[in-house]
Amino acid sequence: MRVSQFFISTLKEAPSEAELPSHKLMVRAGYIKKLASGLYTWMPLGLRVLRKVEAVVREEMNRSGAIELLMPAVQPAELWQETGRWELFGPQMLKIRDRHDNQFCFGPTHEEVITDIARREIRSYRQLPVNFYQVQTKFRDEVRPRFGVMRAREFLMKDAYSFHADLASLEETYHAMHETYSRIFTRLGLKFRAVAADTGAIGGSGSHEFHVLADAGEDALAYCPASGYAANVELAVAVAPPTPRATAAESMRDVETPKQTTCEQVAELLGIPLQRTVKLIAVISDGKLQVLLLRGDHSLNEVKTSKLPGLADFRFASDEEIRASFDCPPGFLGPIGIDRPKIRVIADRTVAAMSDFVVGANRPKFHTAGVNWQRDLPEPDLVADIRNVVDGDLSPDGKGKLEICRGIEVGHIFQLRTKYAEALKATYLDAQGKAQIIEMGCYGIGVSRIVAAAIEQNFDERGIVLPTAMAPFQIVIVPIGLGKSDAVRKAAEHLYAALQSVGIEVLLDDRDERPGVMFADMELIGIPHRVVIGERSLKEGMLEYQGRQDTSAQAIPLQNAQEFLKSKVCS
Repeated sequence: MRVSQFFISTLKEAPSEAELPSHKLMVRAGYIKKLASGLYTWMPLGLRVLRKVEAVVREEMNRSGAIELLMPAVQPAELWQETGRWELFGPQMLKIRDRHDNQFCFGPTHEEVITDIARREIRSYRQLPVNFYQVQTKFRDEVRPRFGVMRAREFLMKDAYSFHADLASLEETYHAMHETYSRIFTRLGLKFRAVAADTGAIGGSGSHEFHVLADAGEDALAYCPASGYAANVELAVAVAPPTPRATAAESMRDVETPKQTTCEQVAELLGIPLQRTVKLIAVISDGKLQVLLLRGDHSLNEVKTSKLPGLADFRFASDEEIRASFDCPPGFLGPIGIDRPKIRVIADRTVAAMSDFVVGANRPKFHTAGVNWQRDLPEPDLVADIRNVVDGDLSPDGKGKLEICRGIEVGHIFQLRTKYAEALKATYLDAQGKAQIIEMGCYGIGVSRIVAAAIEQNFDERGIVLPTAMAPFQIVIVPIGLGKSDAVRKAAEHLYAALQSVGIEVLLDDRDERPGVMFADMELIGIPHRVVIGERSLKEGMLEYQGRQDTSAQAIPLQNAQEFLKSKVCS
């Protein structure tokens, strides 16, 4: 492709609303153009990258034995009402009406549609297993679209759905999809990690997320380098302390804390480690107030907490509700003296193993120090894992310590089991002619999100540094003085044709621009290999090659340029 026949629209500055490097660089490089909040046009350069990702995804899905189809983006309300998700999905779902006043939605996902296909088409166990997939545009009305295509309202997704006669078959396909996803991200040249995850709103019995590792990642991932254990922090188990609770060594006493309302402030005032403080979090569930106890340096894991008995739909208590129950303002709350028959106390495992700790005194401007279980405080009603793991925690598999990294979720696989099949009455006849509920799996990849995630992982101060497998072009030829030198023009055209003939995606920058402008544009848009052809180097039979991440250029013989460049691209 010649630049004069293509369309490149680069900018020197990113728009003010762009926060992440990927958003800034995709706009500056002319990959995307904003139409409205969360809606983007993929420009020719960005579309080339998107299509490359899509091609790898499609090739690996086909290789796995999955069968491609294409479902409607607009879906009737009746299907979603059958599963109960029409209201449950919430305001993320864009609901619309046709001229006959029938309700539809712009599909945020396709479990209902594919299950409807299965209940109509699958009759016998002989038709199972089967795995359908599509690459389709989705729409989710994000409350705050941000970060460019990383969290857009409209996005391109690959979603697959498998159907099975039993759990063993589902687990086999689930494992195959895990391997397929690993091949996809490996082929794309990305550093990624697969982690155990919560099933969330999709439902099911098990799931794994695939994350591109990047500092800008929204998700915290816990992993053990020694064992390979990995999980989203939402799901990662915080093991109980290995040592038993120590014997009380202090007497209980109130200490004045006139302005100290946080554990950090109290610990600083008393000159003690933050780990010796305990914070109380008041929550409401089923109209009843309950309290959660966490160590001062730990944070509440809402996903784990919501899975405890009686806390499925908990919310945090308001200031008014706290004052009504404790007769004390937030910041000085503690578990001593509360009405235990009416208020359930749930302690994190770490708190249950503490002694001589500090809590709020349930009166303004005071905390209580030297608190111990049994002596000063009845044992908790429930001891549970309700906190986020932190760096240095013991790994749940007992084989080392956890480390925390950041990741951008680009793929998620689920064992849905029978959730949707039961709701939509999708059955098959087994070998004995008896009707059985179909088992299901679900496997999603954010195709457009991968592009942004890859840039978050691969950029520098000059622009995008994409892996060759994803780059819009593999090589750019930059002739110096193309319109002034016949030798430069002939060498550039010859090399351009030679590289094209061996299947290399090459861009010829035939603009009448200064070398600095051409270099800057090609570095910004992320071309991994650059060849400069100048009259001076041609006289010596040489060209100048520089990889996108190389610190300096190197001279290469003109006669060997094709073989050299082919080896660079293939490597």
